[in-house]
Amino acid sequence: MQAAAAHLAILPFPAIDPIAVSIGPLAIHWYGLAYVAGIMIGWWLARKMVTTPSLWRGNTPPMTVAQLDDFLVWVSLGIVLGGRIGYILFYDFAAVVDDPLRALKIWNGGMSFHGGFLGATIAMILFARRHAIALWSLFDIVASVAPIGIFFGRVANFVNGELWGRSTDVPWAIVFPTGGPFARHPSQLYEAALEGLLLLIVLQILVRLFHALRSPGLVTGVFVSLYALARIFVEFFREPDQQIGYLAGNWLTMGMVLSLPMLAAGVCAAVWAVRTGGRR
Repeated sequence: MQAAAAHLAILPFPAIDPIAVSIGPLAIHWYGLAYVAGIMIGWWLARKMVTTPSLWRGNTPPMTVAQLDDFLVWVSLGIVLGGRIGYILFYDFAAVVDDPLRALKIWNGGMSFHGGFLGATIAMILFARRHAIALWSLFDIVASVAPIGIFFGRVANFVNGELWGRSTDVPWAIVFPTGGPFARHPSQLYEAALEGLLLLIVLQILVRLFHALRSPGLVTGVFVSLYALARIFVEFFREPDQQIGYLAGNWLTMGMVLSLPMLAAGVCAAVWAVRTGGRR
């Protein structure tokens, strides 16, 4: 009886076509649209912050709207190239060595947040140096809107039926088309909620109510550390990548390992920002 009840409680996978629009040979995937939506909405919100002097120390934003518009191209390239290269190096290197064309098939998924984070960081450093912009303030602008992209990206992972969770009998378990006959945690949605929506709300409260942008590095530190904690938590429900598996026992994953230095760096940045009080 309990087994039957648990079976009835399993939710069917909403079979959404991963291709949003198809025009002849051209196919636009939801995965690609998710990146576009995240970047464009993040850019719109960043413009709101740059044009609100009261959010900044001395009522002086660190960059102009024109500079922010130029930066959009830099950070977009950093996110996409870093995310893809990071996924190949951290999760899929052997498969790409066997089939080099696999590296170009970004429409099939395969983007690493940690790689995208590193790529965006490099883009920010180069752009800040080129335009003489306060680096930590630029970090803060990007960090405050980054959860938007994370949210759309994880929802796209769910639509693609990839990066699903471990087997479970919770009432909201889902049988994914590519996950075998087992009911699994929809861990993509857990990440969308924690790393996306919840983190965005926390950061915007810090920015709008507590004027965190006046202490360069604080928003960045909070974002990095809270993302790392959320990712480590979700990794307990997420099935590790098949080509890697568990690194130790049946709990330690690559996602956890990559998040630990992020957690340490985020905490250090936040503490440093609070102690210096915005004085650089």
